[in-house]
Amino acid sequence: MKQLVIYVHGKGGSIEEADHYRSLFSGFDVIGFDYKSQNPWQAQKEFSIFYDKFAKRYDSVILIANSIGAFFSMNGFADKNITKAFFISPIVNMEKLIINMMNWSNITEEELYNKKEIITDFGETLSWEYLCYVRKHPIKWNIPTYILYGENDNLTSKETISKFSEQVCATLTIMEDGEHWFHTDLQKKFLDNWIMKLI
Repeated sequence: MKQLVIYVHGKGGSIEEADHYRSLFSGFDVIGFDYKSQNPWQAQKEFSIFYDKFAKRYDSVILIANSIGAFFSMNGFADKNITKAFFISPIVNMEKLIINMMNWSNITEEELYNKKEIITDFGETLSWEYLCYVRKHPIKWNIPTYILYGENDNLTSKETISKFSEQVCATLTIMEDGEHWFHTDLQKKFLDNWIMKLI
């Protein structure tokens, strides 16, 4: 049986992060996806092409996706044959996140509509087109999914991740004192143990 793990990094990440999972998935081929997409409509096309090129010849495909990589994966892989997915600190409600970022920068919807794009003082570019797209295209995800969430995630609230997990019947694990980025030794060990129990 040919088995594949696809790793999708978050913003600022790299395909080299996939190397970490090779030791956890013995007997699997593990590949990282260095996508170029900046929005969900680009991801829908790019991710589908990637899957068709690399994953179709496998009997089993497991997805590991981080942060916005999980959001893009849900836009690009939703209709693909994926056995199960592991999401680490996923962005699951992009509309809510955009609205939050607008509030952090005191930007109104009218301002964003008029200017179309606004660069925030914390470096994110807010886009009216992006906001309208996510409102018109809610996530539809039916793949068996396990979610790891840090209690102190600054991008997604516990309420939001819990509601999403219920909607898609995902199994949610919350790390006390965890963050959006699982980067400390303790956090990485927690992540590894979480995956090992579920493989």
